[in-house]
Amino acid sequence: MNRILVTGASGFVGRMVVNELAAAALPVRAAMRHPADIFPRAVEVVAVSDLTRPVEWRALLKSIDAVVHLAGIAHAGPQIAEAAYDRINRLATAELAQAARAVGIRRLVFISSIRAQSGPVAAHDLREGDPPQPTDAYGRSKLRAEEAVRDSGVPYTILRPVLVYGAGVKGNLARLLQLARSPWPLPLALCRNRRSLVARENLAAAIRLALDAPAMAGETYLVADPMPLTLAQIVAAMRAGLQRPPRLVPVPPAMIGFAMAALGRSEEWQRLGGRLVADVSKLIAAGWQPRIEARAGLAAMAAAASA
Repeated sequence: MNRILVTGASGFVGRMVVNELAAAALPVRAAMRHPADIFPRAVEVVAVSDLTRPVEWRALLKSIDAVVHLAGIAHAGPQIAEAAYDRINRLATAELAQAARAVGIRRLVFISSIRAQSGPVAAHDLREGDPPQPTDAYGRSKLRAEEAVRDSGVPYTILRPVLVYGAGVKGNLARLLQLARSPWPLPLALCRNRRSLVARENLAAAIRLALDAPAMAGETYLVADPMPLTLAQIVAAMRAGLQRPPRLVPVPPAMIGFAMAALGRSEEWQRLGGRLVADVSKLIAAGWQPRIEARAGLAAMAAAASA
């Protein structure tokens, strides 16, 4: 196998993917905006320009056999204009896919998002065949990026991960972990909504499989830990990793929702307190084997944060 190009290589998921490929003695070209000495010597680190402008993808694809495309703008809330999401997530991906097709790339693994398929909550278990119903600019840009990949003619696999967790996580899970680290009881004992999460290690395993599995070509997969957890179970797992009891008290979730709404944080509450379950039977049938169980992964994340 020739080199594998990983875009977004310095990111939360990208760094683990690059290190795992390098550990397997696979030649990797790690593309990032600000090159840094963070990888083993065998990894070729290259600079990539800001995706708000056209990128010379063909130069980056020289001697490359496969691509893992992680670079993009993450869900950043209403302060980011839809045009910015479209330029960075959709158009840059389309340009990469077209260049990859032109030079004969064997496989493009595009890391999309569950938000290309659904809003922050879903009344039924999500499956790949469901009609996509993104509810915000981020999700729409990811869905359009998927369409651009399919239309390009490049051999591809699209992965739609749910919320990713692991050591160094940011965003809503980081804030929840901060609450879990507090000594106070938390009003979450009645929060029985089920949420699918995915350990960074399990997502990396799905990416590694997608690079090589012939049956995954031209397919789209949801990626999540097989067992969804309730919000109460998520916090209990975090506190277990901190060597603490759960200390959860019963408060009706509707009351928490009202309080969050009064603070202007309704969407944040939906992302944690709402229901969203992804059915990953298609990915498991393709040969994916998760490396870590959800409770153990959350506990390890919390332990790493307290080390």
